[in-house]
Amino acid sequence: MKKEKFEDSYSYKLFHTSEHVLAQAITELYPGKIKPAVAHIDEDGFANDAHWDTAPVIEDLEKIEVKMREIIAKNLPIRKEVVSYEKAKEIFAKNLFKLEWLEEISQADKEISLYWTGDEYVDLCKGPHVESTGEIKAFKLLSIGGAYWRADEKNEMLTRIYGVAFDSQEKLDEYLKRLEEAKLRDHRKIGKDLDLFVFSDLVGKGLPLWTPRGATIRREIERYIVDEELRRGYLHVNTPDIARIQLYEKSGHYPYYKESMYEPIQDEEERFMLRPMTCPHHFELYLSKQRSYRELPMRIAELAQLYRYEKSGTLSGLMRVRTFCLADAHIVAKPNQAKQQIIEVLDLIEDILKTFGLKAEENYLFRLSLGDRSDDNKKYYKDDASWDYAENILREVLQERNSPFYEAEGEAAFYGPKIDIQMKNVLGKEETAFTVQYDFVMPKRFTLRYIDEDGQEKEPIVIHRSSIGAIERSIAFLIEHYAGAFPVWLHPEQVVIIPIGEDQKTYAQEVAKSLQDAIPGLRLSIDEDNNTLGKRILVAQQQKIPYMIILGKQEVANNQVSIRLRTGENLNGLSLEEVANRIKEKISTKAIDL
Repeated sequence: MKKEKFEDSYSYKLFHTSEHVLAQAITELYPGKIKPAVAHIDEDGFANDAHWDTAPVIEDLEKIEVKMREIIAKNLPIRKEVVSYEKAKEIFAKNLFKLEWLEEISQADKEISLYWTGDEYVDLCKGPHVESTGEIKAFKLLSIGGAYWRADEKNEMLTRIYGVAFDSQEKLDEYLKRLEEAKLRDHRKIGKDLDLFVFSDLVGKGLPLWTPRGATIRREIERYIVDEELRRGYLHVNTPDIARIQLYEKSGHYPYYKESMYEPIQDEEERFMLRPMTCPHHFELYLSKQRSYRELPMRIAELAQLYRYEKSGTLSGLMRVRTFCLADAHIVAKPNQAKQQIIEVLDLIEDILKTFGLKAEENYLFRLSLGDRSDDNKKYYKDDASWDYAENILREVLQERNSPFYEAEGEAAFYGPKIDIQMKNVLGKEETAFTVQYDFVMPKRFTLRYIDEDGQEKEPIVIHRSSIGAIERSIAFLIEHYAGAFPVWLHPEQVVIIPIGEDQKTYAQEVAKSLQDAIPGLRLSIDEDNNTLGKRILVAQQQKIPYMIILGKQEVANNQVSIRLRTGENLNGLSLEEVANRIKEKISTKAIDL
């Protein structure tokens, strides 16, 4: 099915009209002291950027909401008006932000449309909107932040007010409830509480520093992915983090991704780039010698550190960073092998998702990202027959697997269509996590060839895929999915032994050695602090440690242990062998439960 574009949805129109009501409210409340700059509408809600003579504080939002309700209660009609450049310039003569937009619109020779809220407020806008302000049945202003004009750090800092709107109070109440849950699960908060990663202004924005605990989780995931891929026939390689700029010019990435690439590094007479992707590197490996059809499909894989320039306003914890490790691979195959390879890639991805306890539709779904044939070759490689063939193969695979998917035009890569695995967060918002791309362009640009059974040189196709996507983003998803309560195999501290008193400390050491002998690599600690037992259990539960082994006089006397699970369940009078077997089995099977 084709999913409705958000820009065409009722929610978009409702958010957009709510932003106009917000802009009207603040200009009426603070006459002459506000200059609205631009609206932002996305699936999270609406936001207004404006220049304020005196920046508002969070307490001002309630006053603004009261004014907005007055405007909504008037049920003012929303009316579009198309005007000349001169007329628009006259209307917005005192607003430099709007005048800047006007210059761009007039240069592009587009119609200049305004939207009126009744006869009380007008804004430069292309729409769409709902029919009247009365359709906004419930709304909430959520927060205040700062944003640079046009997201450029060289420009003026503006005040941004965020909000959401719905067509019923029930929907707003449900959203606010989910928002509170999302705050509790926010990977940035949990990451700090569990001491997993930090950021340093001196190191730079969007460049995470992994603590020993966070690095443990990351290492376990990376080991799992590499082992799983090797088992399925992938050839793991290692390639440099930089390359000459000519490599990306050859691939075509440089003109398409130039804005998200770091500036070239000048070295004598050559220029180098921090790599934003690995595919050109892997193609050069493939080209290092002549290839036979017997080598295909060749699955070249790498845990690759990549670098992309993201504007500071878009950075968000581990979800959006400036350097990340991608579990990347490029499958060079004969055209008639493409469908089976895509099936096997999706098998791998879904097996990985099952290991993490994630379920189709509930936690993720598939998006078939198509090219936009109306793009006039500005973004997409012109070859309609190849686009049709590739899109049909991807569609057939999804249909035959009964995968929950929708189609989205204009979301493809410039070199071919793709299947995006869309993860859902607590609020139900989608983020692309993993990708499978069909590529019929790069083999031409890099002159990839193989000698076929008939002795003739032929052109392969390439399948780009990420088995778990960016490690950083995937860990952010998992932190929020588990609310920090990782499965035993992933948790940085799997067991803590808590001797109740001084007399149990020697036995605690014996228990620790016995468990570590039985389970090599077990991540274990002994809490010998002088705090009360209740305090030490509370600390362990706050750290979401799976197993707390409590040792008192009875446990020492009987040569046994008692376990308290982080869920609060207690298991008393167990032998060391029983405990070791239980923990070992949960780790080896990567079980979700304890």
